[in-house]
Amino acid sequence: MPKPNVSYAPSKTYESALERAADLFGIEREYWDIWGKHHVAPAEAIASVLRSMGVDAATTEALDRAVEARLLQEWSALAPPTLVASAGEDSITLRTAAGYDGVALIEVRWEDGSSERGVIDLARAEETGRLTAGGRSFVARTAALPFKPRLGYHELSIAIPGGEEARVRWILCPDHAYFPNEPSADYRTGGIFVSLYGIRSERNWGCGDFTDLEAFIEWAAQDLGVSFVGLNPLHALANRQPYNTSPYLPLCSFYKNPIYLDLEAVEDFRLSPRARAIVAANPMQAEIRALREAEFVEYEKVNRLKLRVLKVLFRSFFHNEYRRQTPRAEEFRQYVEQEGRPLDTYAVFCALDESIHRADPEIYLWRDWPAAYRDPNSEETRRFATEHWRSVLFFKYVQWQIDLGLESAQRRAKELGMTVGLYHDLALATDRYGADLWAHRRFYVEGCRVGAPPDDFSPNGQDWSFPPPDSNAHYEDGYRLFAQSIRQNIRHGGALRIDHVMRFFHLFWIPDDVDAKRGIYVRDRHEDLVRILALESVRNRVIIVGEDLGTVADDIRETLGKFGMLSYRLFYFERHHDGSFKLPREYTEQALVSASTHDLPTLAGFWENRDVEARRAAGIFPDDASYYSAMFDRMREKQRILDVLSRAGLLPDWHSRDAARIPQLTGDLHYAIVRFLAATPASLMLLSEEDLMKQLDQQNLPGTTAQYPNWRHKTRFTVEELRTSGLARDFTRMYRACLEASGRA
Repeated sequence: MPKPNVSYAPSKTYESALERAADLFGIEREYWDIWGKHHVAPAEAIASVLRSMGVDAATTEALDRAVEARLLQEWSALAPPTLVASAGEDSITLRTAAGYDGVALIEVRWEDGSSERGVIDLARAEETGRLTAGGRSFVARTAALPFKPRLGYHELSIAIPGGEEARVRWILCPDHAYFPNEPSADYRTGGIFVSLYGIRSERNWGCGDFTDLEAFIEWAAQDLGVSFVGLNPLHALANRQPYNTSPYLPLCSFYKNPIYLDLEAVEDFRLSPRARAIVAANPMQAEIRALREAEFVEYEKVNRLKLRVLKVLFRSFFHNEYRRQTPRAEEFRQYVEQEGRPLDTYAVFCALDESIHRADPEIYLWRDWPAAYRDPNSEETRRFATEHWRSVLFFKYVQWQIDLGLESAQRRAKELGMTVGLYHDLALATDRYGADLWAHRRFYVEGCRVGAPPDDFSPNGQDWSFPPPDSNAHYEDGYRLFAQSIRQNIRHGGALRIDHVMRFFHLFWIPDDVDAKRGIYVRDRHEDLVRILALESVRNRVIIVGEDLGTVADDIRETLGKFGMLSYRLFYFERHHDGSFKLPREYTEQALVSASTHDLPTLAGFWENRDVEARRAAGIFPDDASYYSAMFDRMREKQRILDVLSRAGLLPDWHSRDAARIPQLTGDLHYAIVRFLAATPASLMLLSEEDLMKQLDQQNLPGTTAQYPNWRHKTRFTVEELRTSGLARDFTRMYRACLEASGRA
């Protein structure tokens, strides 16, 4: 049936114009918070967000002009610049001036380079919409395609004979992300999570590296019997303590941190007598030993030491391989060519950052660079890249070595029989002073930053201090950058966790002139993003896990579920409305289940109130009453845990009567919680190394920087001790027994 004619008309009031503009530009005018309280977005906040999008919101007339211009832009185009659809969808919608009933010529250039042509008879197409605006009328018609769609990234050329033309990036996606089989109780497996930077060993340089990771993988596969090893985001960081060490606020979300390289395992170390001599010298060995024995990871010192030796390795590679065009040099060239512009801009950023900081040690941020270098496309930046091409090439070499290290780790996991292997993590944020903002600025909105509304942990809301993505820029560019960000982070892995998966649907924007309490939600083109994620998942055979904690609308979880993506369920948060914990059978099948995250207390830390005391020491509690209230709440939560474990038949009755009698995480209680998680129907179970080994301190204490050693805690046992320590072996046997008893191993 034809849709009714829709005519654009001027608004009668400023408020109605603002509402219409908000709806058109994706601004949500209301939301419900974690306590079930309804919030209506203030008019000034909506106007501020519109201004950040380039919309004049000063008057009713200005808003009307912006809305009309946006509608005309969309409807006057024969087809959109980007079209994301199901590969099973065999039709396309075109828009023409009302009254045109001729044909449209269409040609597709498939991803593999082949092409097909056809004709669409618009007179026979179904009318699906009309618009009248600016004195012009348009009609939308949906017609069958003259060729069979196929998965991939393609290009469409569409033309009206003697009239309009359109070029469309046509992305055809599966309707379901990859999974070994349908997420259900038929596929239940287990994994172990470790913060790679924190792995201790008898040979590393004070920070876990890829050689440590392979040793950890061998233990996890052979002794634990798990199917995957979860890792923190490995994104590149500035590595400056305490403000630039969070893996969730990266310098660059496309490339990795060089501190994870084992330099002695790099091929060029074996080929470089000079590098071996430098590392073997007593001063270097003393420094390495001190970093290895340090209580916490010393990012700056480790990074400085490794970059020094990496430059020696690069010189060896450059003179002995690159100049001589050896097979290894050809592999490197292929890697660089495959990575393309994202690697090039990242390497130029790193070279510029190093050069400018060397000239003036007080300059740390690219926004403080000489003005010409703040633009990646300026003539001065291009000249710098040309003149310092070896420095740029060095940073590309570093990323190549990281890629080889990760490839080796995933290959080892598969050789040992792990069905998934490495489980990677893609951070939501990017440092506003980092390489991503410098290189890809047009894909971010200025004038707002991202955060979260008030909740139990942050009564004043959260301000994450990075700019939101520009949905329209990504859409008009054909989602190329978005697709590459997914591709980069699923490489050499079998699963990917999407931090704050709600980002694909909406984000909480905070205008620059207000605090987090007065932010509002802005929608994104979620179906496009989720479909592209499914496409990359299927092509790379990678399971997708969406971190959907907090206030997540039911329709978001339903959409993720429809596309076969796993939910993220935590023991601490799976409750009934009265606060009591859910039983294992009440968990969903299509999920990954775990006890906690990096931002939450470990199981042992929870039981000993370690996080509450850490928050008190950091000055987070405004007064003593808040501290004592938190301690009272903790006692109540412990009792609820004992109650649910008892109801699940996992503890003797005496455990459930008085939590105060159990001041520490006992062996029975520890075993019961792990058995509880393993007994859920969730497809994947993930236990952190900290929770397995009963460590007390969590990796990150939200709301702190220098007050707490965030992202610096090391593992309780070295990788060698995992097999030699009696206590570590006891924990290992316990987890393996849980996995085997529940059918997860």
